Amino acid sequence: MAKNDLIGGSLWDEYSNKVQELMNNPKNQGEITPEEAEARGHKLVVADFGAESCGDAVRLYWEIDPETDKIVDAKFKSFGCGTAIASSDMMVELCKGKTVDEAVKITNIDVEKALRDDPDTPAVPPQKMHCSVMAYDVIKKAAGLYKGVDAESFEDEIIVCECARVSLSTLKEVIRLNDLKTIEEITDYTKAGGFCKSCIKPGGHEEREYYLVDILAETRREMEEEKMKEALEAKDNGDFENMTLVQQIKAIDEAIDENVRQFLVMDGGNMEVVDIKKGDEYIDVYIRYMGACSGCASSTTGTLYAIESTLKEKLSPKIRVLPI
Repeated sequence: MAKNDLIGGSLWDEYSNKVQELMNNPKNQGEITPEEAEARGHKLVVADFGAESCGDAVRLYWEIDPETDKIVDAKFKSFGCGTAIASSDMMVELCKGKTVDEAVKITNIDVEKALRDDPDTPAVPPQKMHCSVMAYDVIKKAAGLYKGVDAESFEDEIIVCECARVSLSTLKEVIRLNDLKTIEEITDYTKAGGFCKSCIKPGGHEEREYYLVDILAETRREMEEEKMKEALEAKDNGDFENMTLVQQIKAIDEAIDENVRQFLVMDGGNMEVVDIKKGDEYIDVYIRYMGACSGCASSTTGTLYAIESTLKEKLSPKIRVLPI
């Protein structure tokens, strides 16, 4: 494992167990010779790809059955950091048993996700995410050599950052998965914008159709719209626990207006919701009595019971009403 994979050991915990294991014990490292492939009646493809941005390089060996286009065996050699080794090893594992057309659909996101110990925790620290991009590119190179076409002919993605080879869909997915809010975070996670910087915003040395600032703004807007839609659906479905705080307060006021408030007003009192706090067992609704209710003995007995019972029935059985 290369020293630059760790910074004083502080990043070690940010690598998944799978990555740590493959860094030191890759399963698919090695080579396949033309003689070995020919003896089995297969075709050998050897593809090289180097990342100018970090100096890492990988050589991919595909042993392909020409009758089915299936990759029956695959190996790799990696010249780079431990993360590049782990990413290349997983990339090779994902290629095995697939046809060339199926393998070329493997993305750097697929490689990184396959290296995770659990679906919600990234496999590597942000500054190492770009290593899986190299694995993605060498697959296209191998497929192009086998089919006799340019590797770029397999590119059905819009590439935003040419330096790190990061696509529009990858950027949007990484922003969503990790709730990214700044360009600096995007660069940490993908390396996009970390080199020539012309993809960050207009005004660089090369004009582009897509810029990181616009992609971030648009994706964040989409995320907020989706969140609002989910919240509205939760409200429409009566799902009190998943409403926003404002929606919860409004729902409580509506339930109180329909069932309780008129009786409080008749006696010269009223109430208001002060705060809502959600715990593991209860949803605590803090209320303040007003007018005659503030000094009434029933405010901690009958009236309180009526309010709490109404909210439990109409909104959630987990509600607990606490006067302050």
